[in-house]
Amino acid sequence: MKSRFTVALALVVSLAALSGAGASQAPIPTDWPQWRGPNRDGISKETGLLQTWPAKGPAVVWTMSGLGRGYGSIAVKGDRIFVQGLRGRQSYVDSLDRATGKSMWSKNLGAGADNDRGPGPRGTPTVDGDRMYVLTETGVLACMAVADGAIIWQRNILREFGGRNIGWLISESPLVDGDRVVVTPGGRGAGMVALDKMTGKTIWAAKELSDEAGYSSVVIAEVGGVKAYTTITASAGVGVRASDGKVMWRYQEAANNVANITTPVVSGNRIFYTSAYDTGGGLVTLTAQNGELRAAKGYFTRDMQNHHGGVVLVNGTLYGFNNAILTAIDFATGKMLWRDRSVGKGAVTYADNRLYALSENNVMGLAEVTPAGYREVGRFEITDQGFPSWAHPVVSGGRLYIRNQSTLTAYNISISAR
Repeated sequence: MKSRFTVALALVVSLAALSGAGASQAPIPTDWPQWRGPNRDGISKETGLLQTWPAKGPAVVWTMSGLGRGYGSIAVKGDRIFVQGLRGRQSYVDSLDRATGKSMWSKNLGAGADNDRGPGPRGTPTVDGDRMYVLTETGVLACMAVADGAIIWQRNILREFGGRNIGWLISESPLVDGDRVVVTPGGRGAGMVALDKMTGKTIWAAKELSDEAGYSSVVIAEVGGVKAYTTITASAGVGVRASDGKVMWRYQEAANNVANITTPVVSGNRIFYTSAYDTGGGLVTLTAQNGELRAAKGYFTRDMQNHHGGVVLVNGTLYGFNNAILTAIDFATGKMLWRDRSVGKGAVTYADNRLYALSENNVMGLAEVTPAGYREVGRFEITDQGFPSWAHPVVSGGRLYIRNQSTLTAYNISISAR
């Protein structure tokens, strides 16, 4: 009996060693249920992904067209993908089969919008259990059933909270936190609001915040037991107490007067805000005092003027585009570590020690992530759809998803693709 057990154990160990030899572990099938991923930070925790790409890029699994115009990214949950788009003059949200890209259902949320920088929705759906929360480019916030798109409740946040649509259209993706959904209507005394996610009823409106909305999305910061919601409005980086909507800080140095787009990066008690248009990025440090959070300025740098593509924080280093130059800076000090032209100005996502950089000029690049310097390990071109390719790339379940206007393409980036 002992000898049989020893042989079986040796066989199991040998097979495990062979399966892992010369490669990472197989991909962890994680979801990407909202804007910038599970934690709203642009980071996937998957492993087992291709570390270099063939000359023509990874293999295409499927391509779906006819989704409608727009710059929003996608949400991936279970066997479904969710994406927004403008078809005709109507704003839609679509559910696709994750395996094949085929349509599962499509829902019209009403009149859409267009402007000089392109038509359609800019936001990404937020999936929460069997419900999904979608904000259109004209201000319709809808709670929908994941299964069939049935509308459970909806509100027009501009009309109901006294806001107005911003120059290049609402671009926010709703935040779901516990029992609430949080958005920024930009109305007087309602710069940010929290609604009951089950009913849509107002929990609070931030009465001290009347900033017009920016193009950013809300994220959570929590220090010393005090939770805050933070974003960058048209005027400043702001922090609002989650319990009652009280404004606890304003940080204006990293905001410009044209378009503040980039989602803040939160790490522990520090937050990094950044914007382009000849501005830059700044770090603030939070401390908890008497049930509130106080923000103190850490540093300001002009070496991270991020336009729209977001920044990611990996092992103490921030990576993102400083205008058109991919740049790495030390998160703690703001010191620039390196810069490279890479694929040109675009958006970044991180997974498995690789930076996925999608240029607005239709080039997808893969680079090794290290504070020592830039080393590109793959690139390929995507089809020009007539507008900049601004939708952020998504990594989920061993696939890379690129949405470019009305087309969504899934690429196999698992090591099993070799």
